[in-house]
Amino acid sequence: MKDLGNLHYFLGLEVWQEADEIFLGQGKHTVEILQRFGMMDCKSMPTPMVANLKLLNETSSDRVDSTIYRQMIGSLMYLTNTRPDICFAVNTLSQFMVEPRRVHWIVAKHILRYLKGTVEYGLKYRSDHEVNLEGYTDAVWAGSVTNRKSTSGCCFRLGSAVISWLSRNRAV
Repeated sequence: MKDLGNLHYFLGLEVWQEADEIFLGQGKHTVEILQRFGMMDCKSMPTPMVANLKLLNETSSDRVDSTIYRQMIGSLMYLTNTRPDICFAVNTLSQFMVEPRRVHWIVAKHILRYLKGTVEYGLKYRSDHEVNLEGYTDAVWAGSVTNRKSTSGCCFRLGSAVISWLSRNRAV
């Protein structure tokens, strides 16, 4: 066996270890996604998705190539390993992978534009924080206009950063 030292990069996950903190990020993978979908020169956005977006169930807009849409959403799903800030938006768009429409493609590109301005985001675990377990949750009961599904989400943090998060839809 050979000691290779501290972990720095594994399956698209960047690990930066210092004496008092560990940072987990996917900056390189984020840049690769932006390049793959031609969004390196785009203008960045301040949020991953527009609040209260009701147009997602729009069926009158044109269909888009489902293969490319699925590739984009799959790439974004992998980014949620270190980016809980895009979890809700990616979850919402993943519900339309069977018949993606132009409106879904526009919202997916909005997420990419958000990522353009937040490439350096990730999870930072610091040793100077008190190690308390905190949990947060929220839900919208029957919030979907078309199918009356509820959306819920939660996150748990231990010390200085989150350790677990989810966003999902449930039938009423």
